[in-house]
Amino acid sequence: MSKYTDDDIRNKLKITCQIAGDYLGIFSNAVSLGMRNNLLPIGFAVHNEENDRGFSESWSYHIIAERLISYKYGKISEIRVQNIESNLETIIKEFESMKNDLLFILSENAEQEN
Repeated sequence: MSKYTDDDIRNKLKITCQIAGDYLGIFSNAVSLGMRNNLLPIGFAVHNEENDRGFSESWSYHIIAERLISYKYGKISEIRVQNIESNLETIIKEFESMKNDLLFILSENAEQEN
């Protein structure tokens, strides 16, 4: 029996890999590895390369309650998830471009002030 109910999951401010694992009845390592390898479509695994240390990699996980619940009941469509993730990747790239443009403008302004 699951340690968490669907409502418990919906009410969590942050769902960790441990919570997701307990909810699905699997090990938390299986959750993190599944998310890293795009085999578990319950959220996003982000590799923080700047925080990697030697043989140890740094990852962040964002687990979406409704995706987790849908996955548990077999109601998540892999195609739909791929489309959502593709759109999010496009948005992230656009924000990265805007961030770089802003940093360039700010550096130009700082040089002009000096």
